Amino acid sequence: MADPGRARKIADRIKVVVAANLEQLVKDPDLGFVTITDVRVTNDLQHASVFYTVYGDEVQRAATAQLLDRNLGRLRSFVGRQIGIRLTPTLEFIADAVPETAAQLEELLVRAKERDAELAAAAAQATYAGDADPYRKPGTEDDAEGEQALEDDDRADDRR
Repeated sequence: MADPGRARKIADRIKVVVAANLEQLVKDPDLGFVTITDVRVTNDLQHASVFYTVYGDEVQRAATAQLLDRNLGRLRSFVGRQIGIRLTPTLEFIADAVPETAAQLEELLVRAKERDAELAAAAAQATYAGDADPYRKPGTEDDAEGEQALEDDDRADDRR
């Protein structure tokens, strides 16, 4: 079993090789604008998952997925020649869901911002339920009476 550091280096090399040579290896006008987002290699270097995104609509994505599956052997042999390791890992192309996830997150952030604005507007119009300042201040009449009552209670406790 190889160490994770070596698997990471091989994954980076596969990513560069596939991204740089994809259009030259798959010579088809139906190939969409493909971006290789990530490659993950198992620690035993036997399998590589290549994540990609396609710019375009759903039809373009489906056509690109079919082309990548059809040219999988050619891509694997090219990767094997370029990275120069004893066993070439099998390749699996997986459509990455990053753009859809990013769009959902953007939508959630917009909703949260709108709710924050509504809450700020409601807070600006809010009033206190009781007095504006419910705490006693030193030096007021109520405070003097309260201190006298506390002193009387303390004296009563000391007598007991």
